[in-house]
Amino acid sequence: MKSASQITAVALAAGMAFSQLSCGDASADGKEKSKVEKKAPAQPAKPVSKSDEEWQKILTPEQFEILRNHQTERPWGRAYYEFKKQGEGTYCCAGCNAELFSSKEKFDARCGWPAFFDTSKHENIKTVRDVAFGTVRVEVRCNVCDGHLGHVFTGEGYDTPTDQRYCINGEVLKFVPKVATGDDPSKGKDK
Repeated sequence: MKSASQITAVALAAGMAFSQLSCGDASADGKEKSKVEKKAPAQPAKPVSKSDEEWQKILTPEQFEILRNHQTERPWGRAYYEFKKQGEGTYCCAGCNAELFSSKEKFDARCGWPAFFDTSKHENIKTVRDVAFGTVRVEVRCNVCDGHLGHVFTGEGYDTPTDQRYCINGEVLKFVPKVATGDDPSKGKDK
C-alpha cells in the first residue's frame, strides 16, 4: 500500500503536468512550438479554409481550441510573458500567417493577455457581436481564416490613441522580429 505522501507527490506531479498543458507551456506531445518566425511568412492572397482535420495538423491543440472553437487561453500564461519581452516586429495569425498587429500598436494593459490599441492591417481583422455568457462583447477574428483571436473593448480609459484594447490570445500570434521582416539596414545608404 502506498503512503499518503507518495500519493500526494504523484497527484501533485500529475496536476503540474496538466497545468502546464492547459496554460500553454507545452503542447500535448510535450514539444514546445515556437511562435517566433525566423522570417516574415508569405501573406495569404485569398481566404483560407480548411477542415478540422487539416487545422489540427498545423496547429497545436491549444491553438486549435482558440482559433477554431473560440476558446480563451488562461491569463498570465507563458505567451503573455513572452509578448511583454518581444521588441519591434509584427504579429501574424498562427492559422494562416495573415499580418494582424505590430509592436507599434502594442501596449501593456496588465490584463494577462497581449493587448493592442489598433491593428496594423485592418483588412485582416473582422469583428463580430458576441453574446455568449449573457454579456455583449465584440469578438475579434482573423478575416482571412475566420479564426477567433480575442475581443476588443472600447472606453476603458487607457492612455492610447484609440481608447481601444484588442485583448488577444497570445498562443494564436506568431511574432516576426523587425530584422526578420526584410528590413536591411544597408538599404538607402550609398555604397
